[in-house]
Amino acid sequence: MKFASTAFALTACLALPACTTTMMPVKTPYASARPAFSIKQQQCVPYARETSGIQIYGDAHTWWEKASPRYRRGYYPQTGAVLVLANTRRMTHGHVAVVKNVISRREIDVTHSNWGNSWQTRRMIYDRQRVQDVSAKNDWSSVRFWNYRENSFGFPYAVKGFIYR
Repeated sequence: MKFASTAFALTACLALPACTTTMMPVKTPYASARPAFSIKQQQCVPYARETSGIQIYGDAHTWWEKASPRYRRGYYPQTGAVLVLANTRRMTHGHVAVVKNVISRREIDVTHSNWGNSWQTRRMIYDRQRVQDVSAKNDWSSVRFWNYRENSFGFPYAVKGFIYR
């Protein structure tokens, strides 16, 4: 009988903290990577053109093909280069972002507009948003964007490459 009551008390004590524990923010090296925001209704293409000085027109996913031979293209980030994402079913026009800073061989900060999954987040310009190369060959063919609200990187996106000034 003593064993049964001790086991019950132990089980109750172990279960109690799980019910009363509050979520604490996870400390990550990206906690300081919260982008600065400004609200301005602008598509990614005119914003990238204005910010980078690269004068290409048309949907974001067409920039890669349109850049040659007028602009150099490549597969590694440089400050001021335009990151071109491929179009997908969810992102039918593709996406472009301007490299703000190269952090390491696998991480950069970008500035871009019209990004997110709701009308509120799409209205923002993201400045200094962390992007991570998640490609198997370390060649920037696949990236994920930092989502500070979720405190994690989001879905992987296919990259066409970088257009240099």
